[in-house]
Amino acid sequence: MVLEENVSLRPYNTFGLDVRARYFARFASADELRELLKRPEVQAADKLILGGGSNLLFTQDFPGVVLKNEIRGLEIAGEDGESQTALVRAGAGESWHGLVEYALDQQLSGIENLSLIPGTVGAAPLQNIGAYGAELRDTFDHLEALEISTGHLRVFTAGECGFGYRESVFKNTLKNQFVVTAVVLRLHRQTRPNVRYGAIAETLAELGIEGEPTPQDVSRAVVHIRRSKLPDPAEIGNAGSFFKNPEVSQAKFDQLKSQYPDLPGYPVPGGVKVPAGWLIERAGWKGLRRGAGAGTHGVHARQALVLVNHGGATGSEVRQLAEEIIASVRQQFAVELHPEVNIL
Repeated sequence: MVLEENVSLRPYNTFGLDVRARYFARFASADELRELLKRPEVQAADKLILGGGSNLLFTQDFPGVVLKNEIRGLEIAGEDGESQTALVRAGAGESWHGLVEYALDQQLSGIENLSLIPGTVGAAPLQNIGAYGAELRDTFDHLEALEISTGHLRVFTAGECGFGYRESVFKNTLKNQFVVTAVVLRLHRQTRPNVRYGAIAETLAELGIEGEPTPQDVSRAVVHIRRSKLPDPAEIGNAGSFFKNPEVSQAKFDQLKSQYPDLPGYPVPGGVKVPAGWLIERAGWKGLRRGAGAGTHGVHARQALVLVNHGGATGSEVRQLAEEIIASVRQQFAVELHPEVNIL
């Protein structure tokens, strides 16, 4: 395990921002992580655990140590014939979409609606990833995490993770205290896939899929939708959806709906979830480009929820744009947007 100094993080964040880490190291097991945490340089420094770097906006160099999680492994950890479910255990350094593909190959369903979400398995429970009517917590069984201060491994159940909308205890009360090493999901052998949300049913029809769709069909449709709407980070720097979809009261939604009849809304406990992308687009930000030459950045032309770095922009410039969008939506709709991306 090599502890490198003054390392560029440009290859390790999907915004493609050229910031540097004071120290950088990789670990492929809990034991390797323990050994790194014993080193004096690591003990004394601020620590950032890095997965795929797909949910980060660096606005400056990182003065501490970046530890890249490369713990691998995919396996069926148990079967329950009565409930027709199986436990799938994945190392935290595996790619999330790789886990989805593994599950489908094993004829298991439950996470096909989460296809093509960027990032690693270890990052998924931190913000309870979700898309197209599904969330991680729907199939979550437990995770294993190493406590940074002691090196001890601990198991967290779903209840102990405190999952909410893009939330968990690892983003608030237990922030920077644990490193996820493995995630275990309970997936189904026989179940009807969820096609009720978004454009899944319409896309299945476009793809010529008739009758009862399989989980593989739904995954194919979701991949098609995401690729048609979201830019590839290998081509344009971005972190996917930059903002959370805000939740408003039923009264607030009714008031907005009377002003904007085409406003979509999805019922949630206590109110209505409104698409942030719709609000941003209606406020006039979709397709905006700012800056000149290599420093151009802006809002994606096909999906207003995505902020992009066309090449050479700084994280501070992207953050400034995000703050202006939040202020604009607040002024026009009296709705508060919150970033889904972690800003450092």
